Amino acid sequence: MSVLTVEAIKEAIAALPEKDQQSLAAWLNLQTMDDWDRQMQRDFSPGGKGARFLDQVKREIAQGPVRPIEEGFAKRRGPRS
Repeated sequence: MSVLTVEAIKEAIAALPEKDQQSLAAWLNLQTMDDWDRQMQRDFSPGGKGARFLDQVKREIAQGPVRPIEEGFAKRRGPRS
């Protein structure tokens, strides 16, 4: 199997018909999204980087009532002049 350079791959992609370029772009997007989804799952699983944050959000929701996000933003910004 021969190894292609990134430049050779870019040139080959540029030579594809537009419909094939769009299909390839959609496929690449799914590949990236799958990696991202796996990372999110790891981060928000017990012991992951975001697990504490997720637990905090769940506690706040359980304490109720939940306010609209706009209300929280307005409170952080303070009074408008």
